[in-house]
Amino acid sequence: KKGIFSHNAAMRNTTTILTSLILALSCPSSVSFAAVGPTANYLSFGVTPSSPKAAAAAAAPTTATTYPPGSFDRALIFDCDGVIIETEELHRLAYNAAFQKFGLRVNGAPVDWSVEYYDVLQNTVGGGKGKMFYHFRTTTNGVWPTSPSSEPPSSPEDQQALIDALQAYKTDYYKTLIAEKAVPRPGVIELMDAAIADPRTAVGVCSASTKAAVTKVLDVTLGEARRNQLNVCILGDDVSKLKPDPMIYRTAAERLSIDPSKCVVVEDSVVGLKAAKGAGMRCLITYTKSTAGEDFYGLGADAKVPELGSRSVTFDSIFGPIKQLGADAEILVGKKDPAEALKFSYLS
Repeated sequence: KKGIFSHNAAMRNTTTILTSLILALSCPSSVSFAAVGPTANYLSFGVTPSSPKAAAAAAAPTTATTYPPGSFDRALIFDCDGVIIETEELHRLAYNAAFQKFGLRVNGAPVDWSVEYYDVLQNTVGGGKGKMFYHFRTTTNGVWPTSPSSEPPSSPEDQQALIDALQAYKTDYYKTLIAEKAVPRPGVIELMDAAIADPRTAVGVCSASTKAAVTKVLDVTLGEARRNQLNVCILGDDVSKLKPDPMIYRTAAERLSIDPSKCVVVEDSVVGLKAAKGAGMRCLITYTKSTAGEDFYGLGADAKVPELGSRSVTFDSIFGPIKQLGADAEILVGKKDPAEALKFSYLS
């Protein structure tokens, strides 16, 4: 926006820009896929050609594996479920619908996840398949379910096949619920728009959920124009390790060519907080009814609030102190919940 590109630099970028435009014509909605590492893939959403961020993207190699170093001064990265939209109850209902559809029973009782049990799951395990594996390996002590047409799966291959089939049905059912009930959490859209408007700030989404599920949420809650301005979107299908492992956030920093210490993550759960802090990033928690009792400050959260909108969380209240005082500056001064007297830590 404010930069002045030399004639020679512009000429060097011409071929890259033209090639990128040709490639974009073959991809719907400016969506491109780029390999990162030996096996991981990104779902990377492009930006409008007129934006300064698009100029940075155009200067990158046509493979679009990373932005050029120096493209951004900072990054604001959002989790999806529980942050952009409060979806955890919809996920629970969709899992139970899948269990019922398959007629699953353990020791004669139908498989059904209560609200209280799902609260434990979402703060323990990242990803849908991970939650189901955890349930049948740990909660039921390794007892796998029967169905009206089959005995419990005994081999790892059969167990994986059951989890895959359940996840596929669950995702389709969840997408229907999202289309009917999705509403962004207060203050999220306003914060995201302010970050998008700043040419030196990268904006992204990192979620352990599947591409199909998250893409539906983003389509419904953000809209196509806003979604297409995200600089990075990394989902559960794109990484080999899910939250609480920090891989997803480390990969985002690599994709943006930015130091993790310059990134602020917005999360809602212990699993997400551990992933963000493990990647060396600042983390703002916007907790939900299901996660309100967690020891977020004991785990190193930089701030926590019940809703971004209810506390008037703005772009400047997050990044203003960092710009003035450095990466370790206190954020959301006067807006965040006060630190409690902590009796224990989940890290102990």
